[in-house]
Formats: sequence, structure tokens, C-alpha cells
Amino acid sequence: MSAVRTQWASPVCLHFPRFSTRSVKIAVCLKFPATVKTLLLKQSFALTRHSTRLLNPPHSLSMSFSSSRCMGGSYAEIVVVRHGETEWNADGRIQGHLDVELNEAGKQQAALVADRLSKEPKISAVYSSDLKRALVTAETIAAKCGGLEVITDPDLRERNLGELQGLVFREAAKLSPKAHKAFLSHRTDQDIPGGGESLDHLFQRCTSSLQRIGNKHKGERVVVVSHGGVIRSLYKRACPNGKSGGNVLNTSVNIFHLCDKEWTIKSWGDVSHLQQTGYLESGFGGDKTSG
Repeated sequence: MSAVRTQWASPVCLHFPRFSTRSVKIAVCLKFPATVKTLLLKQSFALTRHSTRLLNPPHSLSMSFSSSRCMGGSYAEIVVVRHGETEWNADGRIQGHLDVELNEAGKQQAALVADRLSKEPKISAVYSSDLKRALVTAETIAAKCGGLEVITDPDLRERNLGELQGLVFREAAKLSPKAHKAFLSHRTDQDIPGGGESLDHLFQRCTSSLQRIGNKHKGERVVVVSHGGVIRSLYKRACPNGKSGGNVLNTSVNIFHLCDKEWTIKSWGDVSHLQQTGYLESGFGGDKTSG
């Protein structure tokens, strides 16, 4: 599959936060008038084998909010980051639990998000899925943020997609029709043939993991590196009645506040650090393919 890697997209926030009384920055999504869109489309492009890169992106927008909930240090701030790009992401190949390495773009993305987080408020701990694409991203962040040791948790793994794992997504319906049909089912309790998980099972294990982390780190800021399907489930836990969070892009920064069992989202989908390397516009594996 030919993939497009672009240089910038507006981060969005679809849920107003409810946390401390301090003012914080929160990303918002604005619709640009047609004249601005035309200017953006006229930006120069640099071509690579897998990607088209938009140069000189505009700066991401932010707005300050305050709230009376979760006073003082009674909440944990959890910075959830999707792993860097892999060759399978770029090719549109389903990963699931298969252990795929970061490609060169993914390694650069990991370095850029690590540099960004090292300049922000102190990170107390770094957690990660034990799959290499997440773990290497997490180790890059941990090394830059004070030489922390990465704590791995298999419950932060991507959804197991059974027989679909290893297949190019556009060919899955032909090569494994039953698994593909199960994957597209609207039933959240639908398992996928070949040992694949239901969305309900994924939701239970990854939200339980984040809750444990939140309970342990009240008053602290921690990083969790995981996968597209997991992060979409975490969004659903924080915004059960909200619209879809959209594509979860490689090394996007998504900040959650956990105040006991109350979850809120401070910011969502921020990739402003990826001005040098860009990202896959499709967000493959962080979109509905969630693998």
C-alpha cells in the first residue's frame, strides 16, 4: 500500500477537561476559510518512497481553560503516546500482537517526541507495551527524560487481531473473509478467528492498566506508550458519549487526567513536534484498522 506522510495536522480536543484550578493549554480544532486552505495546499512538497511531506506547517493552536475538579495533586497526568511508525504501518499491513520494528521515520519520530517531552514538566515514570515498536519509542523517551527505566505491561499491547495479523489490510477480505467480517462487526463482544480479541476484551484490559497507573501516580506526570487500538479504547473510556477521536497518529501526544475513577482529556492528537519527519496521513493502525 502506498502511504502518504504529511507534515502537520491540527490537533483536536473533543472533551473539555475537569481538573485543577490552574490554567492549562489545550489544543482545539478550527475550520479555516477557503482562502487559507488554498494557501496551505500551495505549500511545497518533498517526496520520499512512501510519503509526501508538507513543509513549513503552521503552528498548532492552543487555548487556556480552568476547572474546579481534581484539586491540587489529587489526579495523575498521563501522557499517552502512540508508538513511532513501522514499515508495516507504511505498507498498510496489520500488526496486532506481531512484533514489528520501528522504521527510520519511526525512530526519528520517537526522538522528536522524546525531545519535546524532556522540555515539558518532569516525567516521574515511563510505561509501555512490551511490543518492540512501543518499547523502543518508550526507551527513547525515558533516556531523554532523565534516564528512567521503562516499566512494561502486556495489558498495553495492541488488540490481538487473530488471522488478520500479517495481512495487508486491502487484501484481508479475500484472504481471510471470516476474520475480516468479524473485524468489521459492530458487536463489541465479537472475537476474531485465530485467537483475536473482541473490542470489549481490549477495552477491559487496557483501561484497567491505565487505571492502575493513575492510582499509583497521583500528583505526578507519567508517560504511557501504546498502540492505536488501545488509545482509541482509552478515549472511549474518557469520552463514552463523545464522537470518535479520529485517527491516532504515530507519536501523537494525548494527555489524560485521572482523578480516582473519573477520567478527562486535557489534549488530544498533538503532533506539533513532527515538523521535521512528518507522519502517515492515513494513521494506519491508529485509524479504524486499529492494528
